[in-house]
Amino acid sequence: MSLRTYEADLFESSRGRLEAIAYRLLGSAGDAEDAVQETYLRWHAADRALIETPEAWLTKVLTNLCLNQLTSARARRETYVGQWLPEPVLAGDRLLGPADTVEQRESVSIAMLTLMERLSPNERVVYVLREAFGYAHRELGEILDLTEANCQQIHRRAKQHLASDRARTEVDAAAARRVVEEFLAAALSGDTEPLVRLLAGDAVSVADGGARVQARRTPVVGALGIARYLRGLFRPGGAKRAHVGSSDRVALHAAVVNGGPAALIEAGGRVLGIICLEPTAEGVGAIHIQVNPDKLERVTRRWAATGPHRPLFEIW
Repeated sequence: MSLRTYEADLFESSRGRLEAIAYRLLGSAGDAEDAVQETYLRWHAADRALIETPEAWLTKVLTNLCLNQLTSARARRETYVGQWLPEPVLAGDRLLGPADTVEQRESVSIAMLTLMERLSPNERVVYVLREAFGYAHRELGEILDLTEANCQQIHRRAKQHLASDRARTEVDAAAARRVVEEFLAAALSGDTEPLVRLLAGDAVSVADGGARVQARRTPVVGALGIARYLRGLFRPGGAKRAHVGSSDRVALHAAVVNGGPAALIEAGGRVLGIICLEPTAEGVGAIHIQVNPDKLERVTRRWAATGPHRPLFEIW
């Protein structure tokens, strides 16, 4: 059934919201785009004359597609090589969706997307749609074919699973740059003490290289252990140069990724890694290092499109 112009326009006007929902649910830009495209195909094939509220219909179809993805993703994560982290997204990308409230900004941070992996698929859907998009429990019940009371219980349970003793500190773009510059200066100093001073005592560092790039397969816990790990990570070496595979020097940039400060590692126009920092009142509480090339393709495209960029440091 062909789409009338207004029906095609209606979907396109919803695309950004649908992509933002799917990214929060799946933690993957590619999977989010695929889920939205499948939603479009189902919209195209549907008898649209019978759809009373297109926005609700599209959200329900997308949510069910994401629920299926989340169920299969759990099985894939069990065989994933090393630690799994969500795909990072640069500031300004429409996948990030609304950022007007603390809840909306928090729901798309790398730290929260990682934490949400511990939720059941229904818990994740209820939490995301309620916290980031303001859906009422009655609406959630209609989307998930559950009672309003069930959705309220699921929401409470999800919030309990995600509760943290450490409050994340929000920073603006200027503050994010200062955080990253101070972090990189300490990491490049060759001494652990400057890094230890920047980190919370119980900080955690997690790296994701998938099966493509060598990365530490277990988390590093504690300021001193992380400082020693990072000192080695930034130390020049033949293996690192071979991985870069370019005569260009490696450039270190400050960026805002998923709403938080991040160091972006780039050479020859290719983003080699993203180091996301989670500022807290006690210091940097978590470091998430993404070096899996499959999860850096979208960042690389956007970084190239918004350049040129002046690096903070050049190394190796």
